[in-house]
Amino acid sequence: MHEEPARRSSAQDELRRKLDEGRAHARLDQTQLARSAGVGRGTVSKALSPRGGVPSVDTVTALARVLKLPVGELLELRRTAAEETGATSADVLGPGRPIGQWEPHELEIHPAGPGKTTSRADGVRALPGYVRRGHDQVLADAVAAASAGRSGIVVLVGTSSTGKTRACWQAVQPLAEKEWRLWHPFDPTRAEAALEGLHRVGPRTVVWLNEAQHYLGDPTFGERIAAAVHQLLIDEQRGPVLVLGTLWPEYAHDYTALPRPDGADPYSRVRELLAGHTVTVPDTFDTAALAAATALAERGDVLLSDAITRNRDGGRITQDLAGAPELLRRYEQPRQAAARALLEAAMDARRLGVGLHLPQAFLTDAALDYLRDDDYDQLSDDWAEQAYAELAEQVHGKQAPLRRTTPRPPRRPPTPTADVTTMLPSKGPVFRLADYLEQHGRTTRRRLCPPASFWHAAHAYLTHPDDLDNLTRAADARHRLQWAHYLRGRAAERGSTDALVRLAELRAIAGDQQGSEALARQAADHGGTNDWLRLAGLRSMARDRQGTEALYRQAVEYGDTDALVRLAELLEEAGDQQGAEAMARQAAEHGDTGALIRLAELLEEAGDRQGAEAMARQAADYGNTSTTARVAGVKVLHRLWPYGLDPDGTPTSRWQ
Repeated sequence: MHEEPARRSSAQDELRRKLDEGRAHARLDQTQLARSAGVGRGTVSKALSPRGGVPSVDTVTALARVLKLPVGELLELRRTAAEETGATSADVLGPGRPIGQWEPHELEIHPAGPGKTTSRADGVRALPGYVRRGHDQVLADAVAAASAGRSGIVVLVGTSSTGKTRACWQAVQPLAEKEWRLWHPFDPTRAEAALEGLHRVGPRTVVWLNEAQHYLGDPTFGERIAAAVHQLLIDEQRGPVLVLGTLWPEYAHDYTALPRPDGADPYSRVRELLAGHTVTVPDTFDTAALAAATALAERGDVLLSDAITRNRDGGRITQDLAGAPELLRRYEQPRQAAARALLEAAMDARRLGVGLHLPQAFLTDAALDYLRDDDYDQLSDDWAEQAYAELAEQVHGKQAPLRRTTPRPPRRPPTPTADVTTMLPSKGPVFRLADYLEQHGRTTRRRLCPPASFWHAAHAYLTHPDDLDNLTRAADARHRLQWAHYLRGRAAERGSTDALVRLAELRAIAGDQQGSEALARQAADHGGTNDWLRLAGLRSMARDRQGTEALYRQAVEYGDTDALVRLAELLEEAGDQQGAEAMARQAAEHGDTGALIRLAELLEEAGDRQGAEAMARQAADYGNTSTTARVAGVKVLHRLWPYGLDPDGTPTSRWQ
């Protein structure tokens, strides 16, 4: 009884000895032998190692032929040795393990970062909810065919992080319920593992060729792998099987392009294998997919909700989810402190209202006070160049923490009063912060005030009036009043009407009426006609009727119809009935009957019934009877329309 195990062990030792002696006689090392036999380096190492187990039939055959050893004799030794280890049972099952035993990230699905979904808790590497798109139906059809006993292959083609691998994982879930296996060849290399194991794949197996360029594009084994996959698909004795792969578009193009008549054809078998079996995965979610993703987000999927918030227009949901964890790691664990300082300066700029395109000169100067003293003291002469290079390195989805960008030129109609020099873009390179990091900064830095270098850089380098206006308000809110004053002045220089009118208000409060009006006139020249009304309000509060009237008339000159209404009221209160009526009619001619209505009300309140009725009639003559009825009220109109009003306020009879 004890002689049988010894005999089997002796057979395995003899097999290993003959193979190793043959290798030595052929003067080949293990790497050379693996290359000559077309198997993996690890496969050869296991076959020659006492702890490597019994090699497969194909491995023994391939090695025997290269070493010119008797194939039949070695296979007999292998058969005897295999009976001891039970390897024949493993050969029947084939490589891989049940689909249900795989964790999705083991199959190279990009983590979407920590977060809570409808089925996961905080801190778990959760998958966001899945949104079906057009390519999912092709996968579903292939899975249904495999379930029915027909082998097939589908290769998804798309750019980085468009959801290809996740789509394959979702597609095979019905097969998990039917106890299918999944094999992901990757050890010692993908190509070596595939070539070694494809001949052992058994029925009801999914062959997982993620990033298929590592298999089909391998310069040594690619064509042989394609041939082995093709043989697996047509071998009815080994089916059904399902082969799923993913490829980037550039690889798919290279593999399927026809060779030149006088050129080599390195991918002939790969091209035949892929023909008719590739499916495009789009870069962005279409309208239907975005709606489905939004529905999942509304049901509590935080990962999807955050991604949708960051990608309202672009629809690059999967790229955002794939890149988020690495973007966060780059921020929290930079190679150099200056890189983090640049990111924090960019985060603060975006959350305080600076536009998407951040000037490099601004970021570089702003970042200095974000550094601790010891980090600042260690800055090299080229620190900025190194930091920008680090932050330009891409993560999944072709995202970078801080990337250089080129703003599109403005396409606006010309405005005759605008000073075009105020709207020119900043000189020098501009950068854009990754959307995920912008959102992260808004959340984690919302209570922090930027350091002095930030405000100094904004004053020195930012040129867009909207950016300067927003930072002025931010400085005011954070009690950085001196910086607010200087930023407001810079914004006014760049043509900001808000800044100009605020400075005009301050001049008016200080009693400098002439300087106030000069600044208001500048604001009006830049399109801010309503700013005259704000200044007029200040003069009215100071009981300066003459100054108030002058400012209203200035606004009228710039075409402000609201000013006509206000001026009509002012003139009426001053007793200038004729002037008030003239202003009111002028407003009505511009489509605003409010002044006529207001005059009618004032005359009614003063007891001048005849004058009130005349004003109301004039308002109706300008064609806005429903507005007249609602605004003037029943005091006047019930006298004018004795038949009453309709429920919507329209008179029930015409003027008599």
